[in-house]
Amino acid sequence: MKNKAERKPVILVLYHSLYGHLQPMSEAIAQGVEMGGGEPKIRQVQGLIPRERWSKPIKIAKKKMEKIPFADPETELEGIDGIIVGSPTHFGLMSAQMKSFWDQTSTALLKGSLNGKPAGVFTSSATQHVGNEMSMMSIIVTLLHHGCLITGLRFEDKMIDGGLRTVDEVSGGSVYGASTITGPLGERLPSQNELMLARVLGHTVTTTAAKLIKE
Repeated sequence: MKNKAERKPVILVLYHSLYGHLQPMSEAIAQGVEMGGGEPKIRQVQGLIPRERWSKPIKIAKKKMEKIPFADPETELEGIDGIIVGSPTHFGLMSAQMKSFWDQTSTALLKGSLNGKPAGVFTSSATQHVGNEMSMMSIIVTLLHHGCLITGLRFEDKMIDGGLRTVDEVSGGSVYGASTITGPLGERLPSQNELMLARVLGHTVTTTAAKLIKE
Protein backbone atom coordinates (compact mmCIF):
# COMPACT_ATOMS: atom_id res chain seq x y z
CA MET A 1 0.00 0.00 0.00
CA LYS A 2 1.31 3.43 -0.98
CA ASN A 3 2.04 5.85 1.84
CA LYS A 4 0.70 9.41 1.91
CA ALA A 5 3.77 10.86 0.18
CA GLU A 6 3.58 8.39 -2.73
CA ARG A 7 -0.09 8.26 -3.68
CA LYS A 8 -1.70 10.48 -6.28
CA PRO A 9 -3.95 13.27 -5.00
CA VAL A 10 -7.60 12.55 -5.82
CA ILE A 11 -9.33 15.72 -7.06
CA LEU A 12 -13.10 15.89 -7.40
CA VAL A 13 -14.21 17.97 -10.40
CA LEU A 14 -17.85 18.69 -9.60
CA TYR A 15 -20.02 20.68 -11.97
CA HIS A 16 -23.49 21.56 -13.19
CA SER A 17 -24.04 22.47 -16.82
CA LEU A 18 -27.42 23.13 -18.41
CA TYR A 19 -26.27 23.66 -21.99
CA GLY A 20 -22.99 21.75 -21.88
CA HIS A 21 -20.46 24.59 -21.86
CA LEU A 22 -18.84 23.49 -18.61
CA GLN A 23 -18.30 19.93 -19.83
CA PRO A 24 -15.21 20.81 -21.95
CA MET A 25 -14.05 23.07 -19.11
CA SER A 26 -14.28 20.16 -16.67
CA GLU A 27 -12.36 17.95 -19.10
CA ALA A 28 -9.62 20.58 -19.41
CA ILE A 29 -9.45 20.82 -15.63
CA ALA A 30 -9.14 17.04 -15.44
CA GLN A 31 -6.23 17.23 -17.90
CA GLY A 32 -4.58 19.76 -15.61
CA VAL A 33 -5.10 17.45 -12.65
CA GLU A 34 -3.33 14.66 -14.54
CA MET A 35 -0.53 17.04 -15.57
CA GLY A 36 -0.06 17.80 -11.87
CA GLY A 37 0.26 14.10 -11.05
CA GLY A 38 -3.25 13.69 -9.68
CA GLU A 39 -6.28 11.52 -10.30
CA PRO A 40 -9.36 13.44 -11.50
CA LYS A 41 -12.84 12.33 -10.51
CA ILE A 42 -15.47 14.07 -12.66
CA ARG A 43 -19.04 14.23 -11.39
CA GLN A 44 -22.13 16.28 -12.26
CA VAL A 45 -24.95 17.31 -9.96
CA GLN A 46 -28.58 16.38 -10.39
CA GLY A 47 -30.82 18.70 -12.39
CA LEU A 48 -34.03 20.33 -11.17
CA ILE A 49 -35.82 21.17 -14.44
CA PRO A 50 -38.47 18.54 -15.32
CA ARG A 51 -37.65 16.57 -18.46
CA GLU A 52 -40.83 17.76 -20.20
CA ARG A 53 -39.51 21.33 -20.00
CA TRP A 54 -36.15 20.58 -21.60
CA SER A 55 -35.49 22.63 -24.74
CA LYS A 56 -33.69 21.11 -27.70
CA PRO A 57 -30.27 22.58 -26.67
CA ILE A 58 -30.71 21.14 -23.17
CA LYS A 59 -31.59 17.72 -24.60
CA ILE A 60 -28.47 17.79 -26.79
CA ALA A 61 -26.28 18.77 -23.83
CA LYS A 62 -27.82 16.10 -21.58
CA LYS A 63 -27.11 13.47 -24.23
CA LYS A 64 -23.46 14.49 -24.40
CA MET A 65 -23.12 14.33 -20.62
CA GLU A 66 -25.11 11.14 -20.03
CA LYS A 67 -22.01 9.09 -19.18
CA ILE A 68 -20.86 11.49 -16.45
CA PRO A 69 -21.92 10.01 -13.06
CA PHE A 70 -24.09 12.05 -10.74
CA ALA A 71 -22.59 13.06 -7.42
CA ASP A 72 -24.07 11.80 -4.16
CA PRO A 73 -24.03 14.63 -1.56
CA GLU A 74 -23.82 12.05 1.24
CA THR A 75 -20.65 10.30 0.02
CA GLU A 76 -18.92 12.24 -2.79
CA LEU A 77 -16.87 14.52 -0.54
CA GLU A 78 -15.23 11.60 1.27
CA GLY A 79 -11.78 10.29 0.37
CA ILE A 80 -10.70 13.19 -1.84
CA ASP A 81 -7.69 15.48 -1.50
CA GLY A 82 -9.08 18.53 -3.27
CA ILE A 83 -12.13 19.80 -5.13
CA ILE A 84 -12.87 22.05 -8.10
CA VAL A 85 -16.47 23.21 -8.43
CA GLY A 86 -18.13 24.59 -11.55
CA SER A 87 -21.53 26.17 -12.11
CA PRO A 88 -23.10 28.43 -14.70
CA THR A 89 -23.82 31.99 -13.63
CA HIS A 90 -27.48 32.42 -12.73
CA PHE A 91 -28.28 36.01 -11.77
CA GLY A 92 -24.79 36.48 -10.34
CA LEU A 93 -24.91 33.29 -8.26
CA MET A 94 -24.22 29.59 -8.59
CA SER A 95 -27.12 27.68 -10.12
CA ALA A 96 -29.96 26.34 -7.96
CA GLN A 97 -28.89 22.84 -8.99
CA MET A 98 -25.40 23.32 -7.56
CA LYS A 99 -26.79 25.06 -4.46
CA SER A 100 -29.12 22.10 -3.93
CA PHE A 101 -26.15 19.74 -3.86
CA TRP A 102 -24.34 21.77 -1.22
CA ASP A 103 -27.52 22.16 0.83
CA GLN A 104 -27.39 18.37 1.29
CA THR A 105 -23.79 18.22 2.57
CA SER A 106 -24.29 19.02 6.25
CA THR A 107 -22.99 15.57 7.21
CA ALA A 108 -19.70 16.22 5.40
CA LEU A 109 -19.57 19.69 6.94
CA LEU A 110 -19.94 18.36 10.49
CA LYS A 111 -17.37 15.63 9.82
CA GLY A 112 -14.89 18.13 8.38
CA SER A 113 -14.52 16.11 5.19
CA LEU A 114 -13.11 19.08 3.24
CA ASN A 115 -11.37 20.83 6.09
CA GLY A 116 -7.91 22.06 5.06
CA LYS A 117 -8.22 20.78 1.47
CA PRO A 118 -7.49 22.95 -1.57
CA ALA A 119 -10.40 24.04 -3.75
CA GLY A 120 -10.91 25.95 -6.98
CA VAL A 121 -13.94 27.20 -8.90
CA PHE A 122 -15.03 27.71 -12.50
CA THR A 123 -18.09 29.12 -14.21
CA SER A 124 -19.74 30.19 -17.46
CA SER A 125 -21.77 33.26 -18.35
CA ALA A 126 -23.50 34.66 -21.43
CA THR A 127 -21.31 37.77 -21.55
CA GLN A 128 -18.36 39.22 -19.67
CA HIS A 129 -20.52 41.52 -17.54
CA VAL A 130 -23.35 39.47 -16.04
CA GLY A 131 -21.82 38.44 -12.73
CA ASN A 132 -19.47 35.54 -13.41
CA GLU A 133 -17.04 36.66 -10.72
CA MET A 134 -19.94 37.02 -8.28
CA SER A 135 -21.06 33.47 -9.04
CA MET A 136 -17.54 32.21 -8.38
CA MET A 137 -17.55 34.07 -5.07
CA SER A 138 -20.85 32.43 -4.12
CA ILE A 139 -19.20 29.03 -4.60
CA ILE A 140 -16.09 30.17 -2.73
CA VAL A 141 -18.18 31.25 0.27
CA THR A 142 -19.72 27.76 0.44
CA LEU A 143 -16.30 26.12 0.19
CA LEU A 144 -14.98 28.35 2.97
CA HIS A 145 -17.79 27.13 5.20
CA HIS A 146 -16.49 23.62 4.54
CA GLY A 147 -13.00 24.70 5.61
CA CYS A 148 -11.41 24.60 2.15
CA LEU A 149 -8.23 26.44 1.20
CA ILE A 150 -9.17 28.50 -1.86
CA THR A 151 -6.80 28.29 -4.82
CA GLY A 152 -7.23 30.72 -7.71
CA LEU A 153 -5.24 31.75 -10.77
CA ARG A 154 -2.18 33.98 -10.49
CA PHE A 155 -1.12 36.66 -12.94
CA GLU A 156 2.54 35.76 -12.46
CA ASP A 157 2.05 32.02 -13.06
CA LYS A 158 4.39 31.10 -15.94
CA MET A 159 1.96 28.40 -17.12
CA ILE A 160 -0.65 31.09 -17.81
CA ASP A 161 1.74 33.11 -19.99
CA GLY A 162 -0.33 36.29 -19.97
CA GLY A 163 -3.65 34.51 -20.40
CA LEU A 164 -5.31 36.58 -17.67
CA ARG A 165 -4.15 39.84 -19.26
CA THR A 166 -5.31 39.28 -22.83
CA VAL A 167 -7.34 42.08 -24.41
CA ASP A 168 -7.06 40.74 -27.96
CA GLU A 169 -10.13 38.53 -27.64
CA VAL A 170 -13.21 37.96 -25.53
CA SER A 171 -12.11 35.64 -22.75
CA GLY A 172 -13.19 34.44 -19.35
CA GLY A 173 -10.82 33.80 -16.48
CA SER A 174 -9.82 35.81 -13.43
CA VAL A 175 -7.83 35.47 -10.23
CA TYR A 176 -10.93 33.89 -8.67
CA GLY A 177 -10.96 30.96 -11.09
CA ALA A 178 -11.54 29.77 -14.64
CA SER A 179 -14.54 30.81 -16.71
CA THR A 180 -15.92 30.79 -20.22
CA ILE A 181 -18.17 33.19 -22.13
CA THR A 182 -21.00 31.34 -23.89
CA GLY A 183 -22.65 34.11 -25.91
CA PRO A 184 -26.25 35.34 -25.43
CA LEU A 185 -27.67 32.29 -27.21
CA GLY A 186 -25.09 29.81 -25.97
CA GLU A 187 -23.47 29.77 -29.40
CA ARG A 188 -19.87 30.12 -28.21
CA LEU A 189 -17.73 27.22 -26.98
CA PRO A 190 -14.74 27.64 -24.64
CA SER A 191 -11.75 29.25 -26.37
CA GLN A 192 -8.22 27.90 -26.28
CA ASN A 193 -7.27 30.56 -23.75
CA GLU A 194 -10.17 29.64 -21.48
CA LEU A 195 -9.34 25.94 -21.71
CA MET A 196 -5.70 26.70 -20.93
CA LEU A 197 -6.72 28.59 -17.80
CA ALA A 198 -8.93 25.65 -16.80
CA ARG A 199 -5.97 23.27 -17.17
CA VAL A 200 -3.79 25.54 -15.06
CA LEU A 201 -6.46 25.65 -12.36
CA GLY A 202 -6.57 21.85 -12.27
CA HIS A 203 -2.78 21.67 -12.13
CA THR A 204 -2.54 24.27 -9.34
CA VAL A 205 -5.13 22.64 -7.08
CA THR A 206 -3.49 19.24 -7.60
CA THR A 207 0.07 20.34 -6.85
CA THR A 208 -1.19 22.18 -3.79
CA ALA A 209 -2.96 19.01 -2.62
CA ALA A 210 0.21 17.00 -3.20
CA LYS A 211 2.20 19.35 -0.96
CA LEU A 212 -0.43 19.08 1.77
CA ILE A 213 -0.44 15.28 1.59
CA LYS A 214 3.31 15.22 2.27
CA GLU A 215 3.00 17.37 5.39
